[in-house]
Amino acid sequence: MADDDLGILLKSANPEMIIVTVAADGERAGCLVGFHTQSSITPPRYCVWLSKANYTYRVGLRATHFGLHFLAADDHATAEAFGSLTGDDTDKFVGRSVVSGPGDVPLLADLPRRLVGRRLCVLDDGGDHVCFTLEPVVVTAADPFTPLRQTQALDITPGHANTERPTPPTERAG
Repeated sequence: MADDDLGILLKSANPEMIIVTVAADGERAGCLVGFHTQSSITPPRYCVWLSKANYTYRVGLRATHFGLHFLAADDHATAEAFGSLTGDDTDKFVGRSVVSGPGDVPLLADLPRRLVGRRLCVLDDGGDHVCFTLEPVVVTAADPFTPLRQTQALDITPGHANTERPTPPTERAG
């Protein structure tokens, strides 16, 4: 398999982008994510993959619930804030309207299309992302919308390279 062929195939699929939020032990985190999908109909399950480089991943390892915010095409500015900054040194929630959801997961009030899921299991197969399987506990769906697609977010420079591996502790310094 040629890496170029895989890249062409996957870029052509053009997945929708979401923002994942988590909280644990008084810490909250969130990041822009392109790897996510429904993984079971009965019982309902949803999977999201987080980069091991992200602060959100490290907080997510301790979180009981995840907030998945489905972005509309006009949510680019929010996508950029959660995709280009790192939670290691920035509180991405400052200045935003946030409500507390199940398990104290922070929910972004201006993103009404969301799924809150209880974490069931974690799968680390050795790659640079880790899979979290969620059981949906609250789903809020507004009218149909046009999602923000990966090709619309290519101008966002990630806060971390996917090959970075921050060292513990997982808690923010200071």
